[in-house]
Amino acid sequence: MSISKISHSMRPVGSIAAFVCASTYLIGFAILLTVLAPFGYGTNALDAPAIIKFANETPLILILWNLIIYVLNAICLLLLASALTLHFIERTPELAIVVFALGLIWCALVLGAGMIANVAIEHSGALYEVDPTQAAQDWLLLHRVELGLGGGNEIVGGLWVLICTLAALRSEGFSMGLKALGLLVGISGLLTVLPPFGEVAGAVFGLGMIAWFILVGWALTNQGYGRGQRRNVE
Repeated sequence: MSISKISHSMRPVGSIAAFVCASTYLIGFAILLTVLAPFGYGTNALDAPAIIKFANETPLILILWNLIIYVLNAICLLLLASALTLHFIERTPELAIVVFALGLIWCALVLGAGMIANVAIEHSGALYEVDPTQAAQDWLLLHRVELGLGGGNEIVGGLWVLICTLAALRSEGFSMGLKALGLLVGISGLLTVLPPFGEVAGAVFGLGMIAWFILVGWALTNQGYGRGQRRNVE
């Protein structure tokens, strides 16, 4: 089977994966704003003891949240990175390889962050009844590791989007609006490493990624449908 045929067959998979990725970000923001914001989650005013108390009372919410925003997101990112790699490989093989490599690294980091996040909840929950203070300290330590892997800065994610955008500039099927959005999202991801811009850049990156995933999913859907129609006509 030729690369073009494999690429065509992967487009619907990549499209669905992109839409699911957007959904994981939307769900993540929704729970963050409605449930976790009162605890200062995602800010420097994080109240670890309150988080541990909440996690001990309703552990399922945080566990499901972590599974959605990390594990499910990582799986769909891998599928999307594979689809985009196949799409770019004929026009720009060098960048296509980087798209896949960086995508794989980002997936691994996101998946690792999710595993650590859930281990932190399980460990702290077991310790909470014995020593709530120590449970909060242990959770905070593991939470910092989680943030270092993928929850606190978006360097790898931002770089991946930038490389995808550069590859898109050499390929067809992606609008200028999507390419411009990719540049904005990618740069904001890189800026999350700088403390003065961290929170604002993180918010721009997260919200921008929702739109980026949706537009990429839509572009892959249209390309697959259009080429399928052309084959039927021929």
